[in-house]
Amino acid sequence: MTSTGTRLDRALRVVADVRPGESPTALLLALNVFVILTAYYILKPVREALILGQGSPELKSYMSVGQVVLLMIVVPLYAKLVSALPRLRLIRVVTWFFVACLVGFYVLARIGVPLGIIYFLWIGIFNLMIVAQFWGFANDLYTKDEGERLFPVVGFGASLGAVLGSLIAGWVIAPLGVYQMMLVGAVGLILQLQITGYIDRRERGRAAARAAEEPEAKQETPPPSGHNAFALVLGNRYLLFIGIMLMLFYCVDATGEYILGSIVSDRAAARVASGNANGLGVEQLIGQFYSTYFGLINTASLLLQLFVVSRIVKYLGVGRAVAIQPALSVIAYIVIGFMPLLGFVLASKVSEKATDYSLNNTVRNMLFLPCTREEKYSAKQVIDSLFVRLGDVSSAALVFIGTTVAGLSATGFARVNILIALAGLATAFFVGRGYQGLTTSGERQKRVQPRAQPAKATAG
Repeated sequence: MTSTGTRLDRALRVVADVRPGESPTALLLALNVFVILTAYYILKPVREALILGQGSPELKSYMSVGQVVLLMIVVPLYAKLVSALPRLRLIRVVTWFFVACLVGFYVLARIGVPLGIIYFLWIGIFNLMIVAQFWGFANDLYTKDEGERLFPVVGFGASLGAVLGSLIAGWVIAPLGVYQMMLVGAVGLILQLQITGYIDRRERGRAAARAAEEPEAKQETPPPSGHNAFALVLGNRYLLFIGIMLMLFYCVDATGEYILGSIVSDRAAARVASGNANGLGVEQLIGQFYSTYFGLINTASLLLQLFVVSRIVKYLGVGRAVAIQPALSVIAYIVIGFMPLLGFVLASKVSEKATDYSLNNTVRNMLFLPCTREEKYSAKQVIDSLFVRLGDVSSAALVFIGTTVAGLSATGFARVNILIALAGLATAFFVGRGYQGLTTSGERQKRVQPRAQPAKATAG
């Protein structure tokens, strides 16, 4: 690590290996994603307020199916835009589309149009496209070496944005109201678009100079076609268990969100009925709760990511660390299933979700380190899309059967989740053993190919 550079370069070396002259772009990108995540977490509690206030926890669960169907339509359309437009124009077109949607939603809400379903579907598409679009932009600016060294700085901006967005939402939702939050989010999107344009202009000369000196620097090895991706997963027990583990986890997670939404909406309705709501309505009470909920999750996950994750991986190893998340889920739903007090439910869900956003997300991507390049691209695509979505749909089916046939309460669903989480824990042990086998048997050296240039983020 060089000792030269500006004071800013040297200060950032506490976080990452920042070389002379690299800090301005890294900080601008961190600011960019900071604003994006701030806007998203201002808009996210609005989703909960509308879908639970105008609909029900059951409707929220069923909407996951509609979101999957809609994504199957939108993602190919976005891919066509990616191939047809240069990056800055693509970002402008997509971002202004989302800004226009938010303004349109506000106008529709003012004239009394119910928005619970459409906004829920919309924000799922928004979150997917706008965040992935940013990381695609960052990948365009950085080489492989630069990205590996500087993305920790950029990612820290994302974590801080999630925390601040949740705090802002909690502060302003009561005085402003649910629908005005949409306009606040729209302002954030416009601001980040200006930052993106400035970064793009600033980096054009740098990219051109680098391309002239190192014409091969940004060439990427294209991923395989994926024609045999399903066979790769189904024919490899290690990959198949990873897929099953994720499917079970996302089933537990989505069902847990239904349980929490059911308890929160019941408590909010009871407070309003008893006159103990301080003049707030059901939607505002729900929005306030979820603002606090998301803020606690993001703060805890930020602290875990900074101070805990690397140490767990270092001392326990990936093979053991992969079992921590399902084990925590088992504990969380034992608490919820037998002590359904809102404070206990909140603490359990925050612990579970914060660990997912930090440790589980990191370890889950490490599981593909001993895989071949084809498995990293094609098989991972199947696992991260098909199996994750199967988990969401399985949860929707469980909620439908539990509410219409079995008559389960929130605690009943929590006890079912205990069984599913136990199955996920058992699967995680198999995955951990498979990982250890691949990395200790000498097979890793034969299977792993040289690290590829990070693939450009896409909407899928």
